[in-house]
Amino acid sequence: IQLLELFDSEDPRERDYLKTVLHRIYGKFLGLRAFIRKQINNIFLRFVYETEHFNGVAELLEILGSIINGFALPLKAEHKQFLVKVLIPLHTVRSLSLFHAQLAYCIVQFLEKDPSLTEPVIRGLMKFWPKTCSQKEVMFLGELEEILDVIEPSQFVKIQEPLFKQIAKCVSSPHFQVAERALYYWNNEYIMSLIEENSNVILPIMFSSLYRISKEHWNPAIVALVYNVLKAFMEMNSTMFDELTATYKSDRQR
Repeated sequence: IQLLELFDSEDPRERDYLKTVLHRIYGKFLGLRAFIRKQINNIFLRFVYETEHFNGVAELLEILGSIINGFALPLKAEHKQFLVKVLIPLHTVRSLSLFHAQLAYCIVQFLEKDPSLTEPVIRGLMKFWPKTCSQKEVMFLGELEEILDVIEPSQFVKIQEPLFKQIAKCVSSPHFQVAERALYYWNNEYIMSLIEENSNVILPIMFSSLYRISKEHWNPAIVALVYNVLKAFMEMNSTMFDELTATYKSDRQR
């Protein structure tokens, strides 16, 4: 326990050495593995719900990344619990930017091990989606893209509605970096193929936000990106696109 508490050191060199030491101990002493995981679990819970201060979160997550990589399949219930009850709530912390890359890596490792965890993870991210911090929104969008890069089409169908309702809100954000990051999804070939397969569900969710922004947004770069997305949708499903355009215009005239 004392070794793990040392990860709170202010000195990054000390934390780096500790990372190597803990990793070796975890690898060599099989009997200590469950105990080490439990203590890391406790440190994170204390960090999220009590102190919001611990210097070594990034280093502990790095170690966890390789531990998760070595988990046997099927995953034990305690590992799934750790993902949902500890790793997802870590997204709520103010200092997220200090360890977000390592956290996102751990999440993706879990989903590559067990794709059935995709739905609870994405719903968890939606639940904790930042309301007032655009920097955090950009981080969430980046992580979501990493998740979508490894998502199975069967899992995508389960979460596409809440997911694209959130993306529509991000595209409509007055903060141009949030809108830009969301619109970059349409540059990702795999995400585009998923959108194309499900355009009959996704297009109606996205359409009014995109159409409105194409006419009203203050930033010309965003308007250009939105035109590209609308063009892609028109090519995917021209019949539905025309119907939605007509409906949108008649609603506006009322």
